[in-house]
Amino acid sequence: MLDIVRVPVLSDNYAWLLHDHEAARTVALDPGEAAPLLEAAAARGWTIADVWLTHWHGDHVGGAAAIRDAHGARVIGPEAERAKIAALGDGLAEGDRVAIGAHHADVWHVPGHTAGHIAFHFAADRAIFTGDTLFAMGCGRLFEGTPAEMFANMRRYADLDDATRVYCGHEYTLSNGRFALTVEPDNEALVARMAEVERLRAADAPTVPTTIGAERATNPFLRAPDVDTFAQRRLLKDRG
Repeated sequence: MLDIVRVPVLSDNYAWLLHDHEAARTVALDPGEAAPLLEAAAARGWTIADVWLTHWHGDHVGGAAAIRDAHGARVIGPEAERAKIAALGDGLAEGDRVAIGAHHADVWHVPGHTAGHIAFHFAADRAIFTGDTLFAMGCGRLFEGTPAEMFANMRRYADLDDATRVYCGHEYTLSNGRFALTVEPDNEALVARMAEVERLRAADAPTVPTTIGAERATNPFLRAPDVDTFAQRRLLKDRG
């Protein structure tokens, strides 16, 4: 079984440690800063062999070089963003496959938030790491892409099995859910989910990971029927 550890970093980011016990191999994914991941790995007796990056933003790559230097880790990430990631070693693109021991992830190119953004899909483990593209009840801002690109990502994510766990890069669920209620105030699944999210956040508990099934039922961006509707919802969320 693939062990996945949530590591809060910076103000509202989540980085992740992925560990295969049989192979005794550990990956740090999207380390916005190094110290929390190094501490979490050390507490478990793990050595970080690889750093995986979804995109170039500093709150996702800021700790990559320090982890590389501390553990001799290989840093891999989007080849299309090499010029913006100083620590990048091996570059990845759509169709590539990476592994942690016996656990294999397919690399998806999911542009929109950044032009070269990638995601890591562990089909056999029913898990996907979406960076800043798909969030719990939300999606990423379109800094370097178009509504059509991000809508295509949403369709691709929506095609995954309901049980697929979604590991995203931020704790944005409360604000995302509040916006979702303005779009679908009569969505019973959304109303019930927001009550649970409010309870969790009041207790300072995380709301991530989510699942594709939960997002299909409550995420206004994943539920958008066409690109024009998606674009309008993204614009309203940006203005809000």
